[in-house]
Amino acid sequence: MDKDFLLHNKTAIQLFHEVAKQQPIIDYHCHISPQEIRENQCFDNITQAWLYGDHYKWRAMRACGISEELITGDRSDEDKFFAYASCMPKLIGNPLYHWTHLELSTYFEIDEPLTDKTAAMIWEKANERLKKLPRRKIMEMSGVQAICTTDDPADSLQWHKEIAMDKTFAIKVLPAYRPDRALAIEKPDFTEYVEMLSKSAKIDIRTFAELKKALSHRMDVFEALGCRASDHGMTRIPDEKPDEIKADAAMQKRLSGIILTAKEEDEFRAALLYHLAKEYSQRSWVMEIHFGVLRNTNSKMYERLGPDRGFDNMGTGENIPALTRFLDRLYQDDILPRTLLFSVNPRDNAPLCTLCGAFGNLVQQGSAWWFNDSINGMREQLTTYASMLPIGEFIGFLTDSRSFLSYTRHEYFRRILCNWIGGEVEKGELTNDNEILSNLVQGICYENAARYFNL
Repeated sequence: MDKDFLLHNKTAIQLFHEVAKQQPIIDYHCHISPQEIRENQCFDNITQAWLYGDHYKWRAMRACGISEELITGDRSDEDKFFAYASCMPKLIGNPLYHWTHLELSTYFEIDEPLTDKTAAMIWEKANERLKKLPRRKIMEMSGVQAICTTDDPADSLQWHKEIAMDKTFAIKVLPAYRPDRALAIEKPDFTEYVEMLSKSAKIDIRTFAELKKALSHRMDVFEALGCRASDHGMTRIPDEKPDEIKADAAMQKRLSGIILTAKEEDEFRAALLYHLAKEYSQRSWVMEIHFGVLRNTNSKMYERLGPDRGFDNMGTGENIPALTRFLDRLYQDDILPRTLLFSVNPRDNAPLCTLCGAFGNLVQQGSAWWFNDSINGMREQLTTYASMLPIGEFIGFLTDSRSFLSYTRHEYFRRILCNWIGGEVEKGELTNDNEILSNLVQGICYENAARYFNL
Protein backbone atom coordinates (compact mmCIF):
# COMPACT_ATOMS: atom_id res chain seq x y z
CA MET A 1 0.00 0.00 0.00
CA ASP A 2 2.43 2.64 -1.26
CA LYS A 3 1.78 6.11 -2.66
CA ASP A 4 0.27 4.59 -5.80
CA PHE A 5 -2.04 2.21 -3.95
CA LEU A 6 -5.05 1.31 -6.15
CA LEU A 7 -3.66 3.40 -9.03
CA HIS A 8 -2.96 0.91 -11.79
CA ASN A 9 -2.18 3.14 -14.77
CA LYS A 10 -0.39 6.40 -15.63
CA THR A 11 -3.58 8.40 -16.02
CA ALA A 12 -4.84 7.31 -12.60
CA ILE A 13 -1.54 8.19 -10.94
CA GLN A 14 -1.48 11.65 -12.52
CA LEU A 15 -5.13 12.42 -11.74
CA PHE A 16 -4.85 11.36 -8.12
CA HIS A 17 -1.57 13.05 -7.19
CA GLU A 18 -2.02 16.22 -9.24
CA VAL A 19 -5.77 16.76 -8.82
CA ALA A 20 -7.78 14.56 -6.46
CA LYS A 21 -5.32 14.54 -3.58
CA GLN A 22 -5.23 18.34 -3.53
CA GLN A 23 -8.97 18.87 -3.11
CA PRO A 24 -10.44 19.90 0.28
CA ILE A 25 -12.93 17.59 1.97
CA ILE A 26 -16.60 18.40 2.37
CA ASP A 27 -18.05 15.65 4.53
CA TYR A 28 -21.69 16.45 3.97
CA HIS A 29 -23.08 13.66 6.17
CA CYS A 30 -21.35 12.31 9.26
CA HIS A 31 -21.96 11.45 12.91
CA ILE A 32 -18.95 13.23 14.39
CA SER A 33 -19.64 14.71 17.84
CA PRO A 34 -19.63 18.53 17.79
CA GLN A 35 -18.96 18.45 21.52
CA GLU A 36 -15.71 16.58 20.91
CA ILE A 37 -14.72 19.13 18.27
CA ARG A 38 -15.44 21.98 20.66
CA GLU A 39 -13.55 20.44 23.58
CA ASN A 40 -10.67 19.43 21.28
CA GLN A 41 -9.12 16.80 23.52
CA CYS A 42 -6.54 14.22 22.52
CA PHE A 43 -7.51 10.56 22.58
CA ASP A 44 -5.99 8.55 25.39
CA ASN A 45 -5.20 5.67 23.06
CA ILE A 46 -5.89 4.27 19.61
CA THR A 47 -8.79 2.14 20.84
CA GLN A 48 -10.70 5.27 21.78
CA ALA A 49 -10.01 6.75 18.35
CA TRP A 50 -10.67 3.54 16.42
CA LEU A 51 -13.08 1.24 18.18
CA TYR A 52 -15.36 3.40 20.30
CA GLY A 53 -18.70 3.61 18.51
CA ASP A 54 -17.47 2.01 15.29
CA HIS A 55 -20.06 -0.64 14.44
CA TYR A 56 -18.19 -1.56 11.24
CA LYS A 57 -15.28 -2.85 13.31
CA TRP A 58 -17.54 -4.38 15.98
CA ARG A 59 -19.42 -6.35 13.35
CA ALA A 60 -16.19 -7.65 11.83
CA MET A 61 -14.80 -8.63 15.23
CA ARG A 62 -17.94 -10.62 16.04
CA ALA A 63 -17.68 -12.38 12.69
CA CYS A 64 -14.11 -13.34 13.63
CA GLY A 65 -15.37 -14.94 16.84
CA ILE A 66 -14.20 -12.23 19.27
CA SER A 67 -16.20 -12.25 22.51
CA GLU A 68 -18.47 -9.29 23.24
CA GLU A 69 -16.51 -8.34 26.33
CA LEU A 70 -13.60 -7.47 23.99
CA ILE A 71 -15.86 -5.45 21.70
CA THR A 72 -18.38 -3.43 23.71
CA GLY A 73 -17.66 -5.00 27.12
CA ASP A 74 -15.55 -3.88 30.07
CA ARG A 75 -12.18 -5.29 29.05
CA SER A 76 -9.31 -2.81 28.83
CA ASP A 77 -8.73 -0.64 25.77
CA GLU A 78 -5.42 -2.43 25.22
CA ASP A 79 -7.10 -5.83 25.21
CA LYS A 80 -9.69 -4.58 22.72
CA PHE A 81 -7.00 -3.23 20.41
CA PHE A 82 -5.12 -6.52 20.43
CA ALA A 83 -8.37 -8.35 19.73
CA TYR A 84 -8.99 -6.13 16.70
CA ALA A 85 -5.40 -6.59 15.53
CA SER A 86 -5.89 -10.37 15.62
CA CYS A 87 -8.75 -10.01 13.13
CA MET A 88 -6.88 -7.97 10.55
CA PRO A 89 -5.22 -10.81 8.56
CA LYS A 90 -8.67 -12.37 8.18
CA LEU A 91 -10.14 -9.19 6.68
CA ILE A 92 -8.33 -9.18 3.35
CA GLY A 93 -10.85 -8.04 0.74
CA ASN A 94 -12.85 -6.09 3.31
CA PRO A 95 -12.66 -2.26 3.18
CA LEU A 96 -11.70 -2.32 6.86
CA TYR A 97 -8.38 -3.83 5.86
CA HIS A 98 -7.62 -0.90 3.58
CA TRP A 99 -9.10 1.78 5.84
CA THR A 100 -7.10 0.53 8.81
CA HIS A 101 -3.79 0.66 7.01
CA LEU A 102 -4.49 4.00 5.32
CA GLU A 103 -5.22 5.47 8.75
CA LEU A 104 -2.09 3.97 10.26
CA SER A 105 0.01 5.45 7.46
CA THR A 106 -1.68 8.86 7.31
CA TYR A 107 -2.01 9.73 10.97
CA PHE A 108 0.70 7.65 12.64
CA GLU A 109 3.38 7.22 9.96
CA ILE A 110 3.11 3.46 10.43
CA ASP A 111 3.48 1.40 7.26
CA GLU A 112 3.75 -2.07 8.82
CA PRO A 113 0.65 -4.26 8.46
CA LEU A 114 -1.38 -4.69 11.64
CA THR A 115 -1.07 -8.28 12.94
CA ASP A 116 -0.62 -10.10 16.24
CA LYS A 117 3.14 -9.69 15.80
CA THR A 118 3.09 -5.91 15.16
CA ALA A 119 0.24 -5.02 17.52
CA ALA A 120 2.44 -4.17 20.52
CA MET A 121 4.68 -1.87 18.49
CA ILE A 122 1.73 -0.17 16.79
CA TRP A 123 -0.09 0.25 20.11
CA GLU A 124 2.89 2.11 21.59
CA LYS A 125 3.74 4.17 18.53
CA ALA A 126 0.16 5.21 17.77
CA ASN A 127 -0.58 6.15 21.37
CA GLU A 128 2.55 8.31 21.53
CA ARG A 129 1.53 10.04 18.31
CA LEU A 130 -2.02 10.63 19.57
CA LYS A 131 -0.66 12.77 22.41
CA LYS A 132 0.03 15.43 19.76
CA LEU A 133 -3.21 15.01 17.80
CA PRO A 134 -6.23 16.74 19.33
CA ARG A 135 -9.48 16.31 17.39
CA ARG A 136 -9.23 19.57 15.47
CA LYS A 137 -5.68 18.92 14.33
CA ILE A 138 -6.77 15.57 12.90
CA MET A 139 -9.45 17.36 10.90
CA GLU A 140 -7.05 20.08 9.75
CA MET A 141 -4.32 17.69 8.64
CA SER A 142 -7.00 15.72 6.74
CA GLY A 143 -7.82 18.75 4.60
CA VAL A 144 -11.37 19.09 5.89
CA GLN A 145 -13.13 22.30 4.86
CA ALA A 146 -16.64 21.61 6.15
CA ILE A 147 -18.70 18.86 7.76
CA CYS A 148 -22.42 18.44 8.33
CA THR A 149 -23.15 16.62 11.57
CA THR A 150 -26.39 14.78 12.35
CA ASP A 151 -28.62 16.56 14.86
CA ASP A 152 -32.09 16.11 16.30
CA PRO A 153 -34.50 19.07 16.01
CA ALA A 154 -34.75 19.16 19.82
CA ASP A 155 -30.97 19.46 20.23
CA SER A 156 -29.85 22.72 21.85
CA LEU A 157 -26.99 23.00 19.32
CA GLN A 158 -24.87 24.42 22.14
CA TRP A 159 -21.66 22.99 20.74
CA HIS A 160 -22.30 24.30 17.25
CA LYS A 161 -22.90 27.75 18.69
CA GLU A 162 -19.64 27.67 20.61
CA ILE A 163 -17.67 26.38 17.61
CA ALA A 164 -19.14 29.11 15.40
CA MET A 165 -17.94 31.76 17.87
CA ASP A 166 -14.39 30.37 17.92
CA LYS A 167 -12.47 32.35 15.29
CA THR A 168 -9.34 30.23 15.76
CA PHE A 169 -10.96 27.26 13.99
CA ALA A 170 -11.57 27.69 10.27
CA ILE A 171 -13.38 24.43 9.50
CA LYS A 172 -17.15 24.80 9.14
CA VAL A 173 -19.05 22.51 11.50
CA LEU A 174 -22.67 22.77 10.39
CA PRO A 175 -25.70 21.08 11.92
CA ALA A 176 -27.87 18.87 9.71
CA TYR A 177 -31.53 18.48 10.60
CA ARG A 178 -32.57 14.85 11.29
CA PRO A 179 -36.21 14.61 12.42
CA ASP A 180 -36.40 10.81 12.56
CA ARG A 181 -37.82 10.72 16.08
CA ALA A 182 -40.60 13.14 15.14
CA LEU A 183 -41.61 10.81 12.29
CA ALA A 184 -41.33 7.63 14.38
CA ILE A 185 -44.87 7.72 15.74
CA GLU A 186 -44.78 3.93 16.23
CA LYS A 187 -41.93 4.08 18.76
CA PRO A 188 -42.69 3.63 22.48
CA ASP A 189 -40.94 6.93 23.31
CA PHE A 190 -42.85 9.07 20.78
CA THR A 191 -44.88 10.87 23.46
CA GLU A 192 -41.74 11.48 25.48
CA TYR A 193 -40.05 12.90 22.39
CA VAL A 194 -42.95 15.28 21.69
CA GLU A 195 -42.56 16.65 25.22
CA MET A 196 -38.83 17.10 24.66
CA LEU A 197 -39.46 18.94 21.37
CA SER A 198 -42.09 21.10 23.09
CA LYS A 199 -39.53 22.29 25.61
CA SER A 200 -36.89 22.93 22.99
CA ALA A 201 -39.22 24.90 20.70
CA LYS A 202 -41.13 26.49 23.62
CA ILE A 203 -44.38 25.41 21.97
CA ASP A 204 -46.98 23.23 23.67
CA ILE A 205 -47.47 20.42 21.14
CA ARG A 206 -50.87 18.79 21.26
CA THR A 207 -51.88 18.82 17.59
CA PHE A 208 -50.32 18.08 14.22
CA ALA A 209 -50.36 21.80 13.42
CA GLU A 210 -48.41 22.53 16.59
CA LEU A 211 -45.94 19.77 15.77
CA LYS A 212 -45.33 21.36 12.37
CA LYS A 213 -44.89 24.77 13.95
CA ALA A 214 -42.37 23.45 16.48
CA LEU A 215 -40.32 21.64 13.84
CA SER A 216 -40.30 24.72 11.62
CA HIS A 217 -39.24 26.91 14.55
CA ARG A 218 -36.30 24.61 15.22
CA MET A 219 -35.36 24.86 11.53
CA ASP A 220 -34.96 28.60 12.06
CA VAL A 221 -32.43 27.90 14.80
CA PHE A 222 -30.55 25.38 12.64
CA GLU A 223 -30.53 27.78 9.70
CA ALA A 224 -29.04 30.56 11.82
CA LEU A 225 -26.09 28.24 12.46
CA GLY A 226 -25.53 27.55 8.78
CA CYS A 227 -27.59 24.39 8.27
CA ARG A 228 -27.62 23.34 4.62
CA ALA A 229 -29.18 19.90 4.78
CA SER A 230 -31.69 17.60 6.39
CA ASP A 231 -31.28 13.87 6.73
CA HIS A 232 -33.79 11.05 7.03
CA GLY A 233 -33.02 7.46 7.95
CA MET A 234 -36.02 5.43 6.82
CA THR A 235 -36.64 1.70 6.73
CA ARG A 236 -39.38 2.29 4.18
CA ILE A 237 -41.11 5.20 2.45
CA PRO A 238 -44.80 5.83 3.33
CA ASP A 239 -47.04 5.53 0.27
CA GLU A 240 -50.03 7.61 1.36
CA LYS A 241 -51.27 10.96 0.09
CA PRO A 242 -50.55 13.73 2.62
CA ASP A 243 -53.72 14.46 4.59
CA GLU A 244 -53.28 16.65 7.66
CA ILE A 245 -56.72 15.77 9.04
CA LYS A 246 -55.80 12.08 9.07
CA ALA A 247 -52.35 12.90 10.41
CA ASP A 248 -53.82 14.90 13.28
CA ALA A 249 -56.27 12.12 14.11
CA ALA A 250 -53.43 9.60 14.21
CA MET A 251 -51.35 11.87 16.41
CA GLN A 252 -54.22 12.46 18.85
CA LYS A 253 -54.76 8.72 19.20
CA ARG A 254 -51.06 8.07 19.71
CA LEU A 255 -50.64 10.81 22.35
CA SER A 256 -53.60 9.34 24.22
CA GLY A 257 -51.87 5.97 24.37
CA ILE A 258 -53.70 4.15 21.59
CA ILE A 259 -51.64 1.88 19.33
CA LEU A 260 -52.02 2.84 15.68
CA THR A 261 -52.50 0.65 12.65
CA ALA A 262 -49.72 0.56 10.04
CA LYS A 263 -51.92 2.62 7.71
CA GLU A 264 -52.47 5.31 10.36
CA GLU A 265 -48.72 5.47 11.03
CA ASP A 266 -48.06 5.94 7.31
CA GLU A 267 -50.75 8.61 7.05
CA PHE A 268 -49.01 10.56 9.80
CA ARG A 269 -45.55 10.14 8.28
CA ALA A 270 -46.68 11.01 4.76
CA ALA A 271 -48.21 14.31 5.88
CA LEU A 272 -45.24 15.23 8.05
CA LEU A 273 -42.70 14.35 5.35
CA TYR A 274 -44.61 16.54 2.91
CA HIS A 275 -44.49 19.46 5.33
CA LEU A 276 -40.79 18.97 5.99
CA ALA A 277 -39.93 18.75 2.28
CA LYS A 278 -41.85 21.96 1.64
CA GLU A 279 -39.85 23.72 4.34
CA TYR A 280 -36.57 22.39 2.95
CA SER A 281 -37.48 23.66 -0.50
CA GLN A 282 -38.28 27.12 0.80
CA ARG A 283 -34.99 27.26 2.70
CA SER A 284 -32.92 25.82 -0.19
CA TRP A 285 -31.81 22.92 2.01
CA VAL A 286 -30.82 19.56 0.59
CA MET A 287 -33.08 16.67 1.61
CA GLU A 288 -31.08 13.48 2.14
CA ILE A 289 -32.95 10.20 2.36
CA HIS A 290 -31.17 7.03 3.51
CA PHE A 291 -33.44 4.02 3.19
CA GLY A 292 -33.68 0.27 3.03
CA VAL A 293 -31.86 -0.76 6.21
CA LEU A 294 -33.40 -3.47 8.35
CA ARG A 295 -32.36 -2.22 11.77
CA ASN A 296 -31.67 -4.06 15.01
CA THR A 297 -32.45 -7.47 13.52
CA ASN A 298 -30.70 -9.33 16.34
CA SER A 299 -33.36 -8.58 18.96
CA LYS A 300 -31.47 -10.19 21.82
CA MET A 301 -28.38 -8.05 21.25
CA TYR A 302 -30.53 -4.96 20.63
CA GLU A 303 -32.14 -5.40 24.04
CA ARG A 304 -28.70 -5.85 25.58
CA LEU A 305 -26.73 -3.10 23.81
CA GLY A 306 -29.23 -0.78 22.10
CA PRO A 307 -29.17 0.62 18.52
CA ASP A 308 -26.19 1.30 16.24
CA ARG A 309 -24.12 -1.58 17.54
CA GLY A 310 -23.64 -3.52 14.31
CA PHE A 311 -26.81 -5.60 14.11
CA ASP A 312 -28.41 -4.07 11.01
CA ASN A 313 -29.05 -5.79 7.67
CA MET A 314 -29.40 -4.87 4.03
CA GLY A 315 -33.05 -4.61 2.98
CA THR A 316 -34.57 -5.01 -0.48
CA GLY A 317 -35.62 -2.49 -3.12
CA GLU A 318 -39.35 -2.30 -2.55
CA ASN A 319 -39.13 1.39 -1.60
CA ILE A 320 -38.51 2.69 -5.13
CA PRO A 321 -42.17 2.96 -6.29
CA ALA A 322 -43.30 4.76 -3.13
CA LEU A 323 -40.25 7.03 -3.25
CA THR A 324 -41.01 7.85 -6.88
CA ARG A 325 -44.60 8.83 -6.05
CA PHE A 326 -43.44 10.93 -3.08
CA LEU A 327 -40.98 12.91 -5.18
CA ASP A 328 -43.48 13.26 -8.02
CA ARG A 329 -46.03 14.75 -5.63
CA LEU A 330 -43.50 17.31 -4.43
CA TYR A 331 -42.51 18.14 -8.00
CA GLN A 332 -46.14 18.60 -9.06
CA ASP A 333 -46.61 21.06 -6.21
CA ASP A 334 -43.34 22.91 -7.03
CA ILE A 335 -41.83 22.14 -3.64
CA LEU A 336 -39.28 19.44 -4.50
CA PRO A 337 -36.00 20.40 -2.80
CA ARG A 338 -32.60 19.29 -4.00
CA THR A 339 -32.65 15.66 -2.93
CA LEU A 340 -29.97 13.03 -2.34
CA LEU A 341 -31.02 9.38 -2.32
CA PHE A 342 -29.04 6.61 -0.62
CA SER A 343 -30.03 2.96 -0.73
CA VAL A 344 -28.16 0.39 1.30
CA ASN A 345 -28.81 -2.23 -1.40
CA PRO A 346 -26.59 -2.11 -4.54
CA ARG A 347 -29.47 -3.60 -6.55
CA ASP A 348 -31.06 -0.15 -6.30
CA ASN A 349 -28.25 1.63 -8.17
CA ALA A 350 -29.84 1.46 -11.60
CA PRO A 351 -33.43 2.13 -10.43
CA LEU A 352 -32.23 5.13 -8.41
CA CYS A 353 -30.28 6.53 -11.35
CA THR A 354 -33.32 6.33 -13.60
CA LEU A 355 -35.45 7.87 -10.84
CA CYS A 356 -33.00 10.76 -10.50
CA GLY A 357 -33.00 11.32 -14.26
CA ALA A 358 -36.78 11.81 -14.22
CA PHE A 359 -36.39 14.99 -12.12
CA GLY A 360 -33.57 16.75 -13.95
CA ASN A 361 -30.76 17.87 -11.67
CA LEU A 362 -32.93 18.29 -8.56
CA VAL A 363 -32.49 14.68 -7.49
CA GLN A 364 -29.18 12.84 -7.27
CA GLN A 365 -28.00 9.48 -6.07
CA GLY A 366 -25.63 9.75 -3.12
CA SER A 367 -22.35 7.90 -2.92
CA ALA A 368 -22.06 4.17 -2.27
CA TRP A 369 -23.24 3.84 1.31
CA TRP A 370 -22.65 1.61 4.33
CA PHE A 371 -22.39 -1.96 3.07
CA ASN A 372 -21.37 -0.61 -0.35
CA ASP A 373 -18.40 1.68 0.33
CA SER A 374 -15.95 -1.02 -0.74
CA ILE A 375 -13.85 -1.15 -3.90
CA ASN A 376 -16.43 -3.25 -5.74
CA GLY A 377 -19.35 -1.22 -4.39
CA MET A 378 -17.83 2.08 -5.48
CA ARG A 379 -16.75 0.81 -8.90
CA GLU A 380 -20.17 -0.66 -9.60
CA GLN A 381 -21.91 2.54 -8.58
CA LEU A 382 -19.60 4.74 -10.67
CA THR A 383 -20.13 2.51 -13.71
CA THR A 384 -23.92 2.45 -13.34
CA TYR A 385 -24.12 6.17 -12.57
CA ALA A 386 -22.03 7.10 -15.61
CA SER A 387 -24.12 4.89 -17.90
CA MET A 388 -27.37 6.65 -16.93
CA LEU A 389 -26.52 10.11 -15.57
CA PRO A 390 -23.83 12.75 -16.12
CA ILE A 391 -21.00 11.53 -13.90
CA GLY A 392 -19.58 15.06 -14.01
CA GLU A 393 -22.45 16.17 -11.74
CA PHE A 394 -21.84 13.48 -9.10
CA ILE A 395 -21.16 15.07 -5.69
CA GLY A 396 -18.71 12.49 -4.45
CA PHE A 397 -18.06 10.79 -1.16
CA LEU A 398 -19.11 11.14 2.48
CA THR A 399 -17.92 9.18 5.50
CA ASP A 400 -21.21 8.65 7.40
CA SER A 401 -18.79 8.03 10.26
CA ARG A 402 -18.39 8.65 13.97
CA SER A 403 -14.61 8.43 13.76
CA PHE A 404 -12.18 11.35 13.49
CA LEU A 405 -9.76 9.06 11.66
CA SER A 406 -12.17 8.12 8.88
CA TYR A 407 -11.32 11.01 6.54
CA THR A 408 -8.92 8.69 4.73
CA ARG A 409 -12.05 7.11 3.28
CA HIS A 410 -12.28 10.18 1.05
CA GLU A 411 -8.76 9.35 -0.17
CA TYR A 412 -9.88 5.75 -0.69
CA PHE A 413 -12.80 6.90 -2.85
CA ARG A 414 -10.60 9.33 -4.77
CA ARG A 415 -8.05 6.63 -5.57
CA ILE A 416 -10.81 4.32 -6.78
CA LEU A 417 -12.35 7.14 -8.84
CA CYS A 418 -9.06 8.07 -10.51
CA ASN A 419 -8.26 4.46 -11.27
CA TRP A 420 -11.72 3.92 -12.74
CA ILE A 421 -11.36 6.96 -14.99
CA GLY A 422 -7.80 6.00 -15.89
CA GLY A 423 -8.94 2.51 -16.79
CA GLU A 424 -11.49 3.90 -19.23
CA VAL A 425 -8.77 6.03 -20.82
CA GLU A 426 -6.39 3.08 -21.10
CA LYS A 427 -9.10 1.05 -22.84
CA GLY A 428 -9.58 3.86 -25.34
CA GLU A 429 -13.15 4.46 -24.20
CA LEU A 430 -12.55 7.94 -22.75
CA THR A 431 -10.66 10.88 -24.20
CA ASN A 432 -7.15 11.37 -22.87
CA ASP A 433 -7.58 15.12 -22.46
CA ASN A 434 -5.90 16.28 -19.26
CA GLU A 435 -8.03 19.40 -18.87
CA ILE A 436 -11.31 17.52 -19.29
CA LEU A 437 -10.27 14.73 -16.93
CA SER A 438 -8.86 17.10 -14.32
CA ASN A 439 -12.05 19.16 -14.29
CA LEU A 440 -14.09 15.98 -13.98
CA VAL A 441 -12.10 14.75 -10.97
CA GLN A 442 -12.03 18.14 -9.29
CA GLY A 443 -15.79 18.45 -9.66
CA ILE A 444 -16.58 15.01 -8.26
CA CYS A 445 -14.11 15.28 -5.36
CA TYR A 446 -15.00 18.82 -4.24
CA GLU A 447 -16.60 21.45 -6.45
CA ASN A 448 -19.94 19.72 -7.08
CA ALA A 449 -20.57 19.20 -3.36
CA ALA A 450 -19.56 22.80 -2.60
CA ARG A 451 -22.07 24.04 -5.14
CA TYR A 452 -24.82 21.57 -4.22
CA PHE A 453 -24.70 22.53 -0.54
CA ASN A 454 -24.01 26.24 -1.15
CA LEU A 455 -20.70 26.08 0.74
